[in-house]
Amino acid sequence: MDSSILSLANLGPALPVIVLITWATLLLIVDLFITKKSLTAAIALAGLLLTGGLLLQQTIAANGMALSGFNGMVMADGFALFLQGVILLTAFFGILIAMEYLPKHGLERGEYYTLLLFTTTGMMFMTLANDLIVVFIALELLSIPLYILTGFIRNNAISEEAALKYFLLGSFASGFMVYGIALNYGGTGTTQLAGVVNALKGETQSLPLALIGMGLIVVGLGFKVAAVPFHMWTPDVYQGAPTPVTAFMSVGSKIGGFAALLRVLIMAFPTMAPQWGNVLAIIAIFTMILGNVVAISQTDIKRLLAYSSIAHAGYILMAVAASQDPTVANFAASAAAFYLLTYMFTNLGAFAIAMAVERADGTGTAINDYAGLSKTHPWLALSMSLFMLSLAGLPPSAGLVGKFFVFEAAIQAGAHGNILMIITAIVGVLTSLVSAFYYARVIVMMYFRDGAGEAELKPALGAATLLTALGTFILGVVPGPVFYVAQQALIKLGGG
Repeated sequence: MDSSILSLANLGPALPVIVLITWATLLLIVDLFITKKSLTAAIALAGLLLTGGLLLQQTIAANGMALSGFNGMVMADGFALFLQGVILLTAFFGILIAMEYLPKHGLERGEYYTLLLFTTTGMMFMTLANDLIVVFIALELLSIPLYILTGFIRNNAISEEAALKYFLLGSFASGFMVYGIALNYGGTGTTQLAGVVNALKGETQSLPLALIGMGLIVVGLGFKVAAVPFHMWTPDVYQGAPTPVTAFMSVGSKIGGFAALLRVLIMAFPTMAPQWGNVLAIIAIFTMILGNVVAISQTDIKRLLAYSSIAHAGYILMAVAASQDPTVANFAASAAAFYLLTYMFTNLGAFAIAMAVERADGTGTAINDYAGLSKTHPWLALSMSLFMLSLAGLPPSAGLVGKFFVFEAAIQAGAHGNILMIITAIVGVLTSLVSAFYYARVIVMMYFRDGAGEAELKPALGAATLLTALGTFILGVVPGPVFYVAQQALIKLGGG
């Protein structure tokens, strides 16, 4: 093997991820000698903080330049650095909300935290991937630990069923992905994103093969972000998995999936933008409609948030579809990344409160269990109201600003003659109005229905709830500085 592969020039762009995966591997061994698993959680948090420090240092050193490594297979540009930061925040909150949930439910095992770190590295590699082979490897590194975490409640039929469904359907999605990569290689002669676009601009070996390959890659990533019609696994898996896993999965998988989707489509297939853009717009329309309409009938908070997650995938897809217009692509990518940040704070906060209400025997997940919460735990009810308003896209919340930017991206693309994007934006507005009904139902239950209002909020979970509530509120009131950072980072998408 060429020793230059291991040079600092190659390792540099992926150094934070390499450090985190090394930390996770060592933690797996160290945990064997740790009896108090809260220490394992603390060490995992320390690894995330170390990785975050390296990522910040790398961002400052890059100064807006894209760093390429491993013969161009990974690229640490502004796009990757911004979303890696969001992923590390997701993992940080994911550990905080699990620290007290696991012992409460008899699930305190150290491998939980190592598995969470491993899947986090997969998500981070998804943002760095500049080669279809890396996309596939990162997707598997993201997925396999999540399959295990989904079935983390041993001897529980619902959890085991959720894990089996997720594994089987995820395996099919991986099959679509790898077959798509193979067909794309057959059509273009390369797996590197820059090579694919160059091949498509010139004489390709087989354009139909490349086109079919692109479609199959979209199918594989569509499963990961829970877009219609690849969403069927979502409600059952979200309900059956331990709630901290559901919370982490609902955000982290989307960030990784959309990071890869944006990079692959914008960098490798810009010549096919009208084809994939319109297809994604149609998928976004059906995703928003199905997610919001079916959520109305849900009585379990985890299933409600599952269908809500599907609907939000549709809103983000709207921005991805808008990136088909080269004049809008950078703004659309920025809008999608900012939306993912706002969704991270909002959704993790909502799940944190769901964990506070959930009882040790697994009950307490019905929406009716929130009755009277405003009387017994007023600040919890206030925080949950903020999260519900944010998910609905109402002020004063980050969700309103996030939706505004993705709608603006769609309207800008529509203003250049793409009527389908205008229709997509209209559907987005109408489905947001529909969503206000079922989110408001939770608020009504807390404030206007009599009930026990039972909840148990311990320090780590309380800290996660407070921080996510502050993030949701601050991004809703003063979003400008953070969105400016997102725009300045993502304008270097692809290093261009």
